[in-house]
Amino acid sequence: MQRHYAISLVLVLTCISEIATVGGQQLPEEARSGRWELLRQTAGLSAMHMTLTHNGTVIMYDQTTNGCPDNDIGRPTPQGCWAHSVEYDIANNTVRPMHLLTNSFCSSGAFLNNGTLVITGGWQAGQKVVSYFNPCVNSTCDWIQAKTPLLSNRWYASNQILPDGRIIVVGGRRSFNYEFIPRNPSDTEAFQLPFLVKTNTMGEENNLYPFLYLVPDGNLFIFANKDSILLDYKQNQVIKTFPTMPGGGARNYPSSASFAMLPLESSNNFTKLEILICGGAPDGAFKEAEKNHTYVKALENCGRMEITSHKPQWQMENMPGPRVMGDMLILPTGKILIINGAQNGTAGWENGEVPAFSPFLYTPTEAIGKRFTVMSPANISRMYHSTALVLPDGRVLVAGSNPHQIYKLAAKPFPTDLRVEAYIPPYLHPVYDYKRPAIAFISTREIKYGSRFNVSFSVSSLSINDIYFHAYAPPFSTHTMSMNQRMLSLAAATAMDIVKGEANSTYSVSINAPPSSVVAPPGYYLLTVVNEDIPSEAEWICFIN
Repeated sequence: MQRHYAISLVLVLTCISEIATVGGQQLPEEARSGRWELLRQTAGLSAMHMTLTHNGTVIMYDQTTNGCPDNDIGRPTPQGCWAHSVEYDIANNTVRPMHLLTNSFCSSGAFLNNGTLVITGGWQAGQKVVSYFNPCVNSTCDWIQAKTPLLSNRWYASNQILPDGRIIVVGGRRSFNYEFIPRNPSDTEAFQLPFLVKTNTMGEENNLYPFLYLVPDGNLFIFANKDSILLDYKQNQVIKTFPTMPGGGARNYPSSASFAMLPLESSNNFTKLEILICGGAPDGAFKEAEKNHTYVKALENCGRMEITSHKPQWQMENMPGPRVMGDMLILPTGKILIINGAQNGTAGWENGEVPAFSPFLYTPTEAIGKRFTVMSPANISRMYHSTALVLPDGRVLVAGSNPHQIYKLAAKPFPTDLRVEAYIPPYLHPVYDYKRPAIAFISTREIKYGSRFNVSFSVSSLSINDIYFHAYAPPFSTHTMSMNQRMLSLAAATAMDIVKGEANSTYSVSINAPPSSVVAPPGYYLLTVVNEDIPSEAEWICFIN
């Protein structure tokens, strides 16, 4: 593990919940387990899909066929309500309606390298539709529907940004193939992927919304059901098959485990890639919920595997409790937060019960048995169709939850939920303000691969051996998926490169950018300075060729 000269996404952290005092004073509970804050009583919709733009807004959207919410945002239109899409302004805590032209229910999404959001597929007339949203400063921009349709229906598909700036779209219901956006003129049919046929459980599927990650060797890691492969998507060849994940159940939709790629580190030249998959549902759980209204206890185990190892093997461990439909987010500190979901059942209309109110915090650098901490519980059920995102200020935005086919605001015990709230992690408590860095200057926001850029920051109390810089690509969140979530370690240019400025508590550092777009696909990232587990507010940067 690198020290002050390593700008690492994986921090060597002391578990906050185990710190009893700071400066000799007893810590308040919120400084150990965090707290919750209600931001809006209604977003105007139940946020089934959610993602963060580089303009300081969050895009939320739902399906267009589930009725009109009874609130002050919805307005009837020929499409029904206002097509169930809003842009949420983080700073002002306001929303404005936007209009999707076709049904984007259970779609997938990713960003182009210029920050344009691309969503693919949906339901009914939306299954082959591609829509674009280009964030704009004056908040007048809206969805644009592409004239060229997808080659295959994409309902419950997954997206991954590629090194050349294209997006690969994989899978979907009865679509055992993949394609690209934009595609080559010669691509008249989607590329077949027999792996998706083999992982399709009869009557349950369990291979929808496959887990995707771009590997530092340029190939694509794909996980579906219990199995995974390494795909050379350029040649349409499977070049490696990984061991089947143990643990007694399936992990993809509708069994809906949560997953993340652990932060990549410059200390090993970004060549080591580990994935983490937690929760899911036992075999047959979906059928039990659908046919018998029996909600089987979710899985409580996690699997971790270094897929770049010569002999990859699953390392299994248990969470503090069972969870299905949870969201997994990489916090600015490099720790992993598992939030939302249920303890019994699966995804699907009214197929779950017993909300998982308490987030779990996972520390990758700890030993098995010491990695998990139970955090402050929510009081809003976030069941099927809930979402979560990390905001630039370090809060976690939580929204959505609609277990019903249409809006049912008075349903019990789990109504359609329109509220927006934030989980505020312990590191944002004022007791840690003296450790909190503030970024003052970044020499360039458009950073070329293999180059250097300078960062200045201030902090009252600097731990020179525990200062890190993180570059984070926020995800597209839907159905337990955090698509394209990625965190990187960026090393300083020299071993002793943090320089104290003339003013008190100011410092500067020269940082090496990622070596290539294979390590960090082009586009916008959040840059954060972390001092002794306490992150600064993040600033947007963009990696370019």
